[in-house]
Amino acid sequence: MKILILGGDGYLGWPTSMFFSIRGHKICAVDNFVKRKIEVEFGVQPLSEIKNLHQRVKAWNAKSKNKITYKVGDLLNYRFLDKLLEEFRPEAIIHYAEQPSAPYSMGSHEKAVFTQYNNVIGNLNLLFAIKRNCPKVHLIKLGTLGEYGTPNIDIEEGWLNLEHNGRKDRVLFPKKPGSFYHLSKVHDSANIEFACRIWGLRSTDLNQGVVYGLYTDEIAADVENLSTSFHYDGIFGTFINRFITQMVSNNNLTVYGKGNQKRGFLNLIDTLKCVEIATKNLPDKGEFRVYNQFTEFSSLNEIADRILKVGKKLGYKKSKRVNVPNPRIEMEDHYYNPKNTHLLSLGLKPIKFDEKEIIRNIKFVEKYIKNLDKDIFEAKIKWSLK
Repeated sequence: MKILILGGDGYLGWPTSMFFSIRGHKICAVDNFVKRKIEVEFGVQPLSEIKNLHQRVKAWNAKSKNKITYKVGDLLNYRFLDKLLEEFRPEAIIHYAEQPSAPYSMGSHEKAVFTQYNNVIGNLNLLFAIKRNCPKVHLIKLGTLGEYGTPNIDIEEGWLNLEHNGRKDRVLFPKKPGSFYHLSKVHDSANIEFACRIWGLRSTDLNQGVVYGLYTDEIAADVENLSTSFHYDGIFGTFINRFITQMVSNNNLTVYGKGNQKRGFLNLIDTLKCVEIATKNLPDKGEFRVYNQFTEFSSLNEIADRILKVGKKLGYKKSKRVNVPNPRIEMEDHYYNPKNTHLLSLGLKPIKFDEKEIIRNIKFVEKYIKNLDKDIFEAKIKWSLK
């Protein structure tokens, strides 16, 4: 297939480019490097040095029979996007190209506006460019479980069968997002569903949990040149990365609030497999299909304790779990039961966040611990703006 990967420089975008390239697909990766600019703005960087997209593509193409091409451009530039789709004519578009940080989106008026403008308008430009140039393409869009919030009912996969005053209908699952970033994803979903319903486009929306892990087969073959990013900071870092890095550096694991908040999560390799499953299962014309993309869910306290238990076996006995004031405004005690049956029924065999996977992440952090900046552990952006 001809696959266009938007956000090809990112944590997910680069491994996805290699994953599909080695399987014989024609890949074009696109990025405008906005995430790298935000890293500079806040003085944060991944734990290990990450080569830029040009260098990684060069290193990949030097060893691979199937080359990756790339373009530097912005989805806010409709002319660029229109020309790209007209020339490349993709059969599938994997769309990661958005500002991905909830804390960043809550940092100020300017950051909230940028997040929504960048994400929503960029996605809207893409829909119009698809309609004009390749209306049969399969748009695979990265959403987030955070769109749903924490409702007091089971979270279905995108849609809800509803009965009200004796009448029945099928509606998009009600959303209660927790940040301006998550709100931008909700707006994306609504716009894509509309485009499918009105224009006959076809799309799979992947509402993804937190992703952990650094290694894929492709990265493991040349770690120094082909790695993807490991963020542990308060802007782009995930709680799993932060907990592991804090433990390896003999710091306490800082859990926001009570720590009873539940999160869905999955391994990086499973993310790639989920996207592959989506590409192999084309939606019908006019279909807006939603998969909840996660393999496990637990509370923050449970995940921290799981990491500490494995760490103690490796000699990390100084760290403990501590609950700190929550910078976010969110429910800390809540019902949580998201469904994820579709991807499992289509053949996904999940990798568990078990002792083996935790040790693999610990070993990575140990290798690059000299690069650690303890000052960026702290969550410096608060939802209250105070």
